Amino acid sequence: MNYTRMVIEKEAPEEYGYDRIRYNLSESSIADQKLSDIGLSLPDLTLFYGEHRGDKQLRGLIAAQDAGISPDDVLVTAGAAGALFIISTSLLSASDHLVVIRPNYATNIETPRAIGCAISFVDLAFEDGFAIDVEAIRAAIRPNTRLISVTCPHNPTGTMMSRPDLDALIGLAESRNCHLLVDETYRDLSYGRRLPSAASLSPRAISVSSLSKAFGIPGIRIGWLVTRDAALQETFLAAKEQIGICGSVIDEAIARGMLERRDTFLATLLPEMAKRRDIVQAWIDREPLVDWVRPEGGVVGFPRLDVDAGFDVDRFYVKLLENQGTYVGPGHWFETPKRFFRVGFGWPTEAELRGGLDAISAALRQ
Repeated sequence: MNYTRMVIEKEAPEEYGYDRIRYNLSESSIADQKLSDIGLSLPDLTLFYGEHRGDKQLRGLIAAQDAGISPDDVLVTAGAAGALFIISTSLLSASDHLVVIRPNYATNIETPRAIGCAISFVDLAFEDGFAIDVEAIRAAIRPNTRLISVTCPHNPTGTMMSRPDLDALIGLAESRNCHLLVDETYRDLSYGRRLPSAASLSPRAISVSSLSKAFGIPGIRIGWLVTRDAALQETFLAAKEQIGICGSVIDEAIARGMLERRDTFLATLLPEMAKRRDIVQAWIDREPLVDWVRPEGGVVGFPRLDVDAGFDVDRFYVKLLENQGTYVGPGHWFETPKRFFRVGFGWPTEAELRGGLDAISAALRQ
């Protein structure tokens, strides 16, 4: 493994210092929750080695979200990042090939790079509404392709593929004897339609999710992967056991309590996040120098600066932070041009969101 630090992590707000940022619009989750916020307290747990696959009740709550999934199809991991690491290191080697859409969550790209496998990128275009091009993915597949990697709802654009496109990608994986990985971390934050978990549709599909983004508890590091391929699940379990044997029984107890409250929590959260999305939309409607593709899920969007070729984008980011105290996720975090940036509308308060958006407008004109 040839490890290199990811740019998105080197420049993360926790590395820069939260105290230096007034309006933090760079976060990709809802606001961080306290135990008291979600009505939880720590039980008097025995601190033993937990179940290697993850607490069975927790796995049952995850499996119950989709027909055709059983607790045995679920492996609890150290966040979605842990699941993605296990999948890449289990399925890919230096002699294998991966097809991945871009932009993407960095781990979906950087771990395969560390492995040294060949990667074909299928780039999403603003002009096409960041829609997945199934035919472009089909054309990128090689005889040694082991994995097709997508996210839905997409990170960082918030767009969603259609059900026919999801079915087509599953059909590709089945016909080409490879696997389809769908990072579904934002699926619970779908506005309107909500796609089924890809893993519920085919043994060739692998679904990944977590409690970090939609539930605001990244500190417990609970994610999971789902596959109905029993042999592949055993491989993933072996990887988890060699990395850390099992998860934390404390973290899994908190996760279980959160998922027991899932429906009530989301019923309050989704309307509020839809309102935040509308706040960004209203700002974009009156800001001639910025446009975006309206997100259909998640709490992030990927606006584009509509500026002329002579505009100094690097200077804009410096002025935005130094003069306006506002932090966003610049396009180079996602290997895209810097005039794109990720804006998170779920983590800041409404007042902070409005202040940060106004600050972007101000920095554009300095």
